[in-house]
Amino acid sequence: MTARRTLEGRFTLALPPREAFALFTPRGEERWVEGWRPHFPAPAHDDTAPGTVFQTSHGEQTIWVVLERDHGRRISYARVTPGSRAGTVTVTVEEDPTGHSSVQVVYDLTALTPDAAEELSAFAAGYRSFLHSWQEAITRSLQSNDPAPPTR
Repeated sequence: MTARRTLEGRFTLALPPREAFALFTPRGEERWVEGWRPHFPAPAHDDTAPGTVFQTSHGEQTIWVVLERDHGRRISYARVTPGSRAGTVTVTVEEDPTGHSSVQVVYDLTALTPDAAEELSAFAAGYRSFLHSWQEAITRSLQSNDPAPPTR
């Protein structure tokens, strides 16, 4: 089993880049990810500021740290799910020729246990569908203002 995977994919959103970028911030994901409720152990007036720490209990406990951001264009997180996997997630939003957003999502994850290596392999096999579920969930939430059920 491979203990480390770098997964990359793209999808398009019918939004200008600045609006699309807001959907990939810790609080912005609440708009479209069912059950996504970031908890900030320290006050976070700007949830995209590098060094911001938050936790999620979305299926499993995960600790996140904002590593860097180019506001309106790119945000990168470190993420650790204790006893399972650790790595980074980077979302880059660029304007496409139609004025919509092309969203690139890169997961670079390392499994911390043999069981997690199997889970990571399964995640990698379904990565394309995973990103498609993000696109569908965001589209639904924009149409209905209700969160949809993808997982993170």
